[in-house]
Amino acid sequence: MSDDAHPELDILQANYKNAVEAWIAAIRNEEALASVNHSVAEVDQWEKAHFDEDEMRGHVKAAKAEYETALREKFFGF
Repeated sequence: MSDDAHPELDILQANYKNAVEAWIAAIRNEEALASVNHSVAEVDQWEKAHFDEDEMRGHVKAAKAEYETALREKFFGF
């Protein structure tokens, strides 16, 4: 979405897309850990992966909100 009048939208869109990609990687990591037999140490890694995934989801939601706010401002003036 290249818009010379609003280059900040390109940055916000890229931030959102990057956050989504990081979230996908965290989900895949958690899924990989959930797909094997677990020792106690592996369960701890799996639990950490769950918290990492949840944290990445929070980053996605924040980046999406920033991008949506900027789009509303551009298109609707608020």
